Amino acid sequence: MRISALAAMAAALVLAAGCQPQGGSTTAAQVNAERLTAAETDGANWMNYGRTYSEQRHSPLDQVNLETVSQLGLAWYHEFETDRGHQATPVVVDGTLYTTTSWSMVHAFDAATGALKWSYDPKVPGETAHKACCDVVNRGVAVWEGKVFVGTLDGRLVALDADTGAELWSVVTVDQSKPYTITGAPRVVKGKVLIGNGGAELGVRGYLSAYDAGSGELAWRFYTTPNPEGRADNAASDAVLAELAGPTWSDGTWKQSGGGGTVWDAMAYDPELDMLYFGVGNGNPWNHQQRSGGEGDNLFISSIVAVDPDTGDYKWHYQTTPGDTWDFTATQHLMLAELPIEGVTRKVIMQLPKNGFFYVLDRETGKLLSANPVYPMAPEAATPPGMPVAWASGVDLATGRPVENPSARYKAAPALLFPGPFGVHNWHPMAWSAAEKLVYIPTMLVPSAYGNDPTGEPFNPGAWNTGTGMALGALPDDEAQRQGLRAMLRGQLVAWDPVAGKARWSVDRAFPWNGGILATAGGLVFQGTAEGQFQAFNAATGEKVWEYQTQNGIVAAPMTYQVGNDQYVAVMVGYGGAIIAAPIAAPDRPVSLKGRLMVFKIGGTATATAYDLPEPLPIDLAGVTTTGDPAAGFGVYMRHCQVCHGASAVGGLLPDLRRSPITRDAASWRSVVWDGAAASRGMVSFKQWITEADVENARAYVIQEARRQAAVDAAKP
Repeated sequence: MRISALAAMAAALVLAAGCQPQGGSTTAAQVNAERLTAAETDGANWMNYGRTYSEQRHSPLDQVNLETVSQLGLAWYHEFETDRGHQATPVVVDGTLYTTTSWSMVHAFDAATGALKWSYDPKVPGETAHKACCDVVNRGVAVWEGKVFVGTLDGRLVALDADTGAELWSVVTVDQSKPYTITGAPRVVKGKVLIGNGGAELGVRGYLSAYDAGSGELAWRFYTTPNPEGRADNAASDAVLAELAGPTWSDGTWKQSGGGGTVWDAMAYDPELDMLYFGVGNGNPWNHQQRSGGEGDNLFISSIVAVDPDTGDYKWHYQTTPGDTWDFTATQHLMLAELPIEGVTRKVIMQLPKNGFFYVLDRETGKLLSANPVYPMAPEAATPPGMPVAWASGVDLATGRPVENPSARYKAAPALLFPGPFGVHNWHPMAWSAAEKLVYIPTMLVPSAYGNDPTGEPFNPGAWNTGTGMALGALPDDEAQRQGLRAMLRGQLVAWDPVAGKARWSVDRAFPWNGGILATAGGLVFQGTAEGQFQAFNAATGEKVWEYQTQNGIVAAPMTYQVGNDQYVAVMVGYGGAIIAAPIAAPDRPVSLKGRLMVFKIGGTATATAYDLPEPLPIDLAGVTTTGDPAAGFGVYMRHCQVCHGASAVGGLLPDLRRSPITRDAASWRSVVWDGAAASRGMVSFKQWITEADVENARAYVIQEARRQAAVDAAKP
């Protein structure tokens, strides 16, 4: 869904609520290196994606606390015109709140009243949605010296005037002919705007870029994989790629795909050490056998890298998953802290990447201090009861390398492993409590089957290229078995002691894909759930102390700020992201709902309008015929369609093809799949990747699954 006259519509909503839109100058011009470095004690503002450079997501505000949280009520809310996933953490500077929605749109509000100040639409072409592995999401903005910076889905970095939303400069940061995207929030360090990109599943070469905040001129770039052409890039990474990373790659399809290694989310900065840290994603293809002949660690995929923020020069790295073959990215939240380890206070960097081990590293040297498994289960359990074995039994502290399960690399046969590509922990931010010395983590239990691609298809530019048997993700035919599989999938909120290396408490979740975390000096931990509950817990014990029904699921992390005498707690509401490809792991949702920004304070009395939740469309296949082969269509669908429309055609937040009117008519189906009639909405033509026969075969498979579901629906009481 796109915006045509957002500002006018939002203004009308504000007026209807009795609030006048407010203009006037902000003080965002005062956000500079000195202010961001001192942000730890400035609880009134939230000036960085993770609040401070340390990315701890802990606030010193305590007006909302264990005694007062029961009085927390809705202060104001804003409903956006965009649906899909809403993943942003709002930024607040001196009474103005800045946030982003799907399609990389930016909005500025009066943080106390909710009055809309301005909105900005970068007009991302709809067909860009096909390049996004995991929805048309955006995680937020950065603010610096009167400018607001946003990365757009189609690969631009844009600077906006913080007072008006006017575009000041825009630079294209990627080769837009390739399947690059930007979904992460920029950071600004020492006058340089830092931005990465995504697209590793489809075939790109990853890097981190630094641009001058004033002019938009490129300052430096660090590539995370060697140049496939074997030459230097004239970049900050040239020396270390030649000397250290290059020898860890062998011949394979990475020379066609670029190798992956995109820097699509996590960053942190230590002003004392003057060191910038970033996480690196998976390789392309996932399968190490195809990517690099099964040889070498393939640096710097699935790694934490430290560089000089002025030049991009390499400092150190730690690879969490050498020779990754499971999509175990290390782009998850990076957090800086000081911990007492063996009687010595150490400056550490902490991460729980997808692979399920919580890493504590010395952030000055990169030395591994500890690595312990964090599985969403009872803390004393070694593996989930009745679940497949973990990919590794531990991490050797002497070498820093995982002790792998011998069958995990699926060289000879498929392997059912825990975790799967969703990871034990995905992009959803963690939070830290200095008082409790705990890290609060949204975790998941979603195993997966891995196996070599039996088709042996070569690299297809712009298509999903995992090198694995995508059909292994098919759901069982039996409905009871499907429900049994659903019952196995779950999530947990885990309070993790990084010194002891174990959980202190946990809260079970019915669904795995829940929101990020906020911790406060009020002794509280906030999190939203997939089902649409915004909750607060006692940070010490895990006891639930407050709950609000948001009606729509939450994946974003909450944040908090203060205006005048009031503390506010804000969260973006809107379900989506990678879960669109795994609807069996998500709550039942008939439609993708419009996103909202919901803001709470003590004594808030606002009421949110209930969502209109229409019933799912009935499946009517009377008179529907097909000349296609559903067995052949199964392979086409699982390779090319399931990543958006769900395994085995079980649709989720995007159109459920089993219930779609276009499935009933061969010509309508062909116009979309082959001719690209819906390209402006993200459904591009697939003629470069499939044959004309494949088009009708895929339709035949969806019709088969529609008839299966129609029978299930008819049997319901």
